[in-house]
Amino acid sequence: MHCLSAGKKGFTFVEIIIAVIILAALAALVVPQLGRASAEPDLAALAATLQTVRTQLQYYKLQHNDTFPNLADWKQQMLTKTKPNGSCSARGTCGPYLLQVPANPLDGSRDISPLQDGSGGWMYDEKTGQFRSNDPSVIDPDSQTKDL
Repeated sequence: MHCLSAGKKGFTFVEIIIAVIILAALAALVVPQLGRASAEPDLAALAATLQTVRTQLQYYKLQHNDTFPNLADWKQQMLTKTKPNGSCSARGTCGPYLLQVPANPLDGSRDISPLQDGSGGWMYDEKTGQFRSNDPSVIDPDSQTKDL
């Protein structure tokens, strides 16, 4: 038979506990970073969508005697051909400006509301042409101010 040597090899309980504490501390530093990283693509998509729609609204205004689309006909006026007076027509010389109403990257809604009420989708002011995410907790990526 073989005898076991007196110098046993392995980790003590205290060494294992210290290693676990170090790993937990590292995880506590990394996990919040992962949470922020998952929100960044949504904000980048929001910024890109806002830039696209706002540019097209300015283009609409340029072609329609300095007026923005009215809220009641926003979808038709932005998604189909129009005449310079804003009426929709297959023979219109203006537009279409968008292929579809974009989904808000934060909530997936395509709804457009005249009020900044936090109901999701988009907020549009037909007098100023202001187009924003309808979520007051979101910072507008373009101006770095509250999207109110």
